[in-house]
Amino acid sequence: MAKVTTIIDIGSNSMRMVVLEKSSRFAFNLINETKARVKISEGCYENGGNLQELPMQRAFNSLESFLSISKSLKSRKIICVATSALRDAPNSNLFLKKVRNELGLNIKIINGVKEAYYGGVATMNLIYEEEFITVDIGGGSTEFAIVRNGQIEKCISLDVGTVRLNELFFSKDNIEGAKEYLLEKLKEVLECGHEIPSTVVGIGGSIRALSKVIISKTHYPLDILHGFTYCVDLNRHILEQIVNAKNSNTLKHIGIKKDRFDTIKEGTFIFKTILDELNIKRVVTSGAGVREGVYLTDLLRNSNNKFPANFNVSVKSLLDRFQIDEKQSAYLGRNAREIFDVLKPLHELDDKYRHLLVIASKLNSLGTTLNFYKSNDNTFDFILSGLNYGFLHSSRVTIAHTIKFSKKSLPQKRDLKHFESLLPPIEKMQWLSFMISLNLTLNQDMSMPKLNYKLKDNKLKICFEKSIFLIENEIAKLESPKGLKVKLSC
Repeated sequence: MAKVTTIIDIGSNSMRMVVLEKSSRFAFNLINETKARVKISEGCYENGGNLQELPMQRAFNSLESFLSISKSLKSRKIICVATSALRDAPNSNLFLKKVRNELGLNIKIINGVKEAYYGGVATMNLIYEEEFITVDIGGGSTEFAIVRNGQIEKCISLDVGTVRLNELFFSKDNIEGAKEYLLEKLKEVLECGHEIPSTVVGIGGSIRALSKVIISKTHYPLDILHGFTYCVDLNRHILEQIVNAKNSNTLKHIGIKKDRFDTIKEGTFIFKTILDELNIKRVVTSGAGVREGVYLTDLLRNSNNKFPANFNVSVKSLLDRFQIDEKQSAYLGRNAREIFDVLKPLHELDDKYRHLLVIASKLNSLGTTLNFYKSNDNTFDFILSGLNYGFLHSSRVTIAHTIKFSKKSLPQKRDLKHFESLLPPIEKMQWLSFMISLNLTLNQDMSMPKLNYKLKDNKLKICFEKSIFLIENEIAKLESPKGLKVKLSC
């Protein structure tokens, strides 16, 4: 696969592009994301599904700009897919031919089931969930993929979208007609023969806009959409406020951005109805969707469209991009596991924290590339925003804080106050802080010494093959959790 790849997704309402750069076999990172609200389907549902001249021209002009960006970023491969509006339009060939002849770009129209599949591939690889149903609300259609045990069980596409419902019902003030239409379409999901999970992974602009409002109104501490999770029952009133909003001023007061005024009521109406009818309890927001699914299906075509076991694309991408020494990183990871395991009788932490400690130990040094003297703070900030895929928000925040407090002294409750709702109790954070600090100190001279650990009567004995003055001097300065003593020997 090309080192730099461009994926363009032409939807009924918006056209989006991502440019992704490979850093190793399976690792990649986003280097550009561009959106244009071209509304290519505008007016088509009232005109026999035919694309109208002005929307087609907007889409063409935007594609021209997208290709300019792609060329400037030295993209060697471009994949362009189109969804509901073009697959429904009897005159879509007019647009396809114009783009092919004048821009040299071939557009692949994908059917609804394939669109749902791409959303499923993206989320099962890039969201930390095992069992869920995706909901991808677009302008012309809504897609569903049921994912269980890391496999896609069923894909469904319904002709229900924000633009379609607006032109057929909302613009005519026929909300009851919209409800009847939507409920009739939803029977295909309810009667699909598969158990519907109680968790939705939400894809698409409408669902992300809703999550932004919930983040703001609940004073959530992390302003990041991908992986943001909320309880449906606790936030149903927000959805109801949007559906019942009388005008743009009301939407603005609720917290909806201006560029969403034209579709947010329809999108929220669709989403709320789906949540109610499928009896959904929990929503996980996905920043990844069809575009990432198209990319991953190409990248992982020889791996059953799944990353290898125990592989995390964000961790590997950061290690690649910051050129962290592989041997040092692997050593710190192994040592973190040994320290965690030998001290488990004292800290009693769940094994999930071993995984987080290992990652924190491996990524700890990336901040030195930005500024040696503020390494921990730089790494903390970068982890919060850069550890994008495959982590719960709570895990991301815990890793960032573990690195931030890889210092001689242990963190105090006041240090964790802002992110308290996403962090484990202070006692657990102090243990994680101590264990990473010990790990880094034991390899302070980067010699990767061979170590042996023994715990007896709350005393941790660390045996070296030979004395290392730099380490001996620094170990004595570490603050240990209450009751633990550390002794070095050769």
